[in-house]
Amino acid sequence: MLLELSIQNFAIISNLHLSFHEGMTALTGETGAGKSIIIDAMGLLAGGRGSSDYLRQGAEKCRLEGIFEWPNQQEFKELTADLGIDEEEVLIVQRDISQSGKTICRVNGRTVTLSVLRQIGLFLVDIQGQNEHQELLQPEKHLALMDGFGDDSFKAELADYRQAYQSYRSLEKHVRTIQENEQLYVQRMDMLRFQQEEIAQAELMENEEELLIDEREKLTNYQKIVDALGQSYGALSAEEVNSLDGVSVALSEIQSIAHLDPAYEKISEAIQSAYYLLQDAATDISRQVDNLELDEGRLEEVISRLETIRQLKRKYGESIPVILAYYDEISKEISESAYTEGQLEQLEEELAQKAEAVWQLAEALHVKRRELAHRLEKEIVQELKELYMEHAQFEVRFAPGSKQLSSSGFDTVEFYLTTNPGEGMKPLVRVASGGELSRILLALKSIFSRKQGITSIVFDEVDTGVSGRVAQAIAEKIAKIAANSQVLCITHLPQVAAVADNQYFIEKAIQEGRTETHVRKLSKEERVAEIARMLSGAEITDLTIEHARELLALAHR
Repeated sequence: MLLELSIQNFAIISNLHLSFHEGMTALTGETGAGKSIIIDAMGLLAGGRGSSDYLRQGAEKCRLEGIFEWPNQQEFKELTADLGIDEEEVLIVQRDISQSGKTICRVNGRTVTLSVLRQIGLFLVDIQGQNEHQELLQPEKHLALMDGFGDDSFKAELADYRQAYQSYRSLEKHVRTIQENEQLYVQRMDMLRFQQEEIAQAELMENEEELLIDEREKLTNYQKIVDALGQSYGALSAEEVNSLDGVSVALSEIQSIAHLDPAYEKISEAIQSAYYLLQDAATDISRQVDNLELDEGRLEEVISRLETIRQLKRKYGESIPVILAYYDEISKEISESAYTEGQLEQLEEELAQKAEAVWQLAEALHVKRRELAHRLEKEIVQELKELYMEHAQFEVRFAPGSKQLSSSGFDTVEFYLTTNPGEGMKPLVRVASGGELSRILLALKSIFSRKQGITSIVFDEVDTGVSGRVAQAIAEKIAKIAANSQVLCITHLPQVAAVADNQYFIEKAIQEGRTETHVRKLSKEERVAEIARMLSGAEITDLTIEHARELLALAHR
């Protein structure tokens, strides 16, 4: 239920705040006063298409805000849970539209996309107006309208069918792709398997290339290493010129005078350290010389291995880690591939099984729709009788001919109607006048409102083209709908306004050279005056006042 509506800088409304109540609220006023503007604002809060054209002249942005009771449908709770919107007592929907046309939507303070707002809006407001009249005249919309009449069991069956159908179409698309591109597909799989095997056989290790390059450098510089180590060892340990002996003599001599001066002692310590370091170095050099061995076969292995790595890098990536990452990628594609030799036949068999299952579900759905159509026909005829279309006959016709599956099954339906005895049934689009469409729409909404649980239903001049006792019947029908849902109704009919629980009067005035729309809730006496105006137009007499009081009294009873 809509609790409050705030509008700022929207069309000819600068600032408006309205509170709404349970039951039925009538919005009345002169033509052009701005009644439909309020409905437009509610439509935008429900995710309707917006533009900068809605902005009041000179304003940088307009702001719309609606406060709703939290809808109690399970689907709504699941939707908001998925969106991360915590359940509260009220749902606050806000929408800003700037001069550039940019829209910012918020739900309980959380910014949401327009598509998400549209999903939420389906549970908040159901606006019935000229668009819905047009929907009745579009046969392709009739199946969805009839399906909306179904109970929870039917809707669950329809959901099961749609899930099975989507699975079937997904597999069908996959099989068709394989069939159309089988040669290319097989060639790609062969290429990927070859690449996978080539990389796998190489048994690459991430740091291997760097280690091999170091080893190759040592092997290719073997003689240089031998010469350098030999000369270094000779310089330190050769018998002719033994550097270590020389350092030892120097150490012995300086040690003999070290006690005479701290400077001599420091020199002695330095020579001693150098002597031991040189001694260790000579030992290490000797060990390295002893371990040196030229393995020409190993050098060839290293060069060959590096060439293998180079070839793989040229084909698959700039480094070993990149090559290994590519290997993981193609291995995943191969493992997830739905195609192997002979598997196409298996997929085609699976597709045939899914097709059979979907057709069975579609057949079951068709049977349920036949029953549904029969019940809908009876209820609509009864509703139309209550709206003074006593001779109307309504029929849901299923199109004959070839069956083609869609996301709704294979059924195609169209509404047929006759309003006069002796006349044959004809498509609704060819026989219904504006007043009759209003009554048919109201009959449908009377039935559907008991099932849908929409928090607020808005009737935007659905009483167009009727008068007299028909107008009274429409008024009673709308009031009946208001027993199950909050109803807001824009009307020019005094009979409809009279049955409302509350009535708002909408008028426009010139203030400081600008047009401004004002809305005020009418008191009991103000309602009498407004309904009298609706009855007689500009000239209000005592008789019209009395007639207005009588209408309100009848409505109250």
